[in-house]
Amino acid sequence: MTALRLTIGVSDSDRTRPIASGEVPIAGVKAEVTLMGVQALFNKQLSEHTFDCCEFPISSYLRSMERPDRRYVAVPVFPSRHFRLSSVFINTSKGIRTPADLAGKRIGVPVFDMAAAVWLRGIFQDHFGLARTAPIYVAGGLEAPRVGDEHPQFYPDRFTHEHRSDKSLAVLLAEGEIDALYTARAPSTWPSASVGRLFEAPIEAELDYFLKTGIFPPMHLVAVKREIADSNPGLLRAIFDAFAKAQTIARDRLFDSAALGTMLPWQLESLMFTERRLGYDYWPVGLAKNREMLKVIVRYMVEDGLITTAFSPEQMFPDSDIVKT
Repeated sequence: MTALRLTIGVSDSDRTRPIASGEVPIAGVKAEVTLMGVQALFNKQLSEHTFDCCEFPISSYLRSMERPDRRYVAVPVFPSRHFRLSSVFINTSKGIRTPADLAGKRIGVPVFDMAAAVWLRGIFQDHFGLARTAPIYVAGGLEAPRVGDEHPQFYPDRFTHEHRSDKSLAVLLAEGEIDALYTARAPSTWPSASVGRLFEAPIEAELDYFLKTGIFPPMHLVAVKREIADSNPGLLRAIFDAFAKAQTIARDRLFDSAALGTMLPWQLESLMFTERRLGYDYWPVGLAKNREMLKVIVRYMVEDGLITTAFSPEQMFPDSDIVKT
């Protein structure tokens, strides 16, 4: 039987390298895997739809579900998760001490609908008393001025939006022209006298959030072009199984301290700390273990006005075989 040729685009991480290298095959598939920087990958896929299967922003996937063509279908594996309280940076001269202090302030956001910003707006409203519509959101390039959007965006009317194309958000923050920044990566102007973190002890704040909610927020999932999935029964399950196995391999390599696989000197101790505090299965795959989290991200997307439909977890991942997982 001829294997299905499938082009796959993913970011370079310990969860994806076993698939990229061929160590973990996808059953029935001849995979042609491209590793790319995450923002370049998303800009390419969301504008050109290059890959048959792609690591995909969870917020963009939810937005795609309301489009008439419903181009993609997803599997419940999450190659990227991140506690984002550590990703909020402030100008140190503005007297900002808590999330509630951001009301009325100008907050830079490189991509308004990126999962990091969706999660932060929702978490700050639910747990820190900052209404999501209270700040002014300033769109622009993180490290270089940017004219226009790199992939299609929507700016809901319920928010106050500004756009800056003359300076990067990193520079605007350092110079005090914006007060804070929600970002997926630290700006080049941090750490400095003028730029600090909102949460000076982010691990403590993020552990507290996890203990209250049980959520380790996902940023990305894996999506497949619907026409390919529909034409190849069993493909979504094969992709799910492969990504789940690759994730297990990644965890086991962190445990193996014979020769460190990362440049972290306390790699094993970091893993043990994480599993003690978050549980052994802190990066869960499948629908059942992620159901409550998925309800929250859908609610946040609706409350942001980025989608109008409160999709159920089953609607997000319609493959009946995987839904039982």
